[in-house]
Amino acid sequence: MDGEAHGRGPRLPNGAREAELLGLLQRAEAALTPGEVAERLGGELTYSTVVTILTRMHAKGLLTRTRRGRAYAYAPVADDAGLAARRMRTVLEARADREAVLARFADGLSATDADLLRQLLGPEPDSGD
Repeated sequence: MDGEAHGRGPRLPNGAREAELLGLLQRAEAALTPGEVAERLGGELTYSTVVTILTRMHAKGLLTRTRRGRAYAYAPVADDAGLAARRMRTVLEARADREAVLARFADGLSATDADLLRQLLGPEPDSGD
């Protein structure tokens, strides 16, 4: 096979396709049906491929869906920053030693990012000394 899928665009890894569809949905002003997604992709993917990808993304908790006629309309559960934060929480929650993971993460931050994180966390509570 030459990388083409039945006359459609070149094959991409599933993660790349998910990212492509997620970006398209994030730019949309409203939830989109699989047909609308396929149309906006300019026929790059078949309708059934779009349905499969959107269904998998919904199962992963990346998208919400609501009934629109005979189809579902899909929308992202969060913007790009929110989804990145979700991934970070998922990784943290999957580890037994949260303190070690957070310590290693903090150690790897640049001084600028560490200052920003301190700022976001707010002032330190009074120790009562």
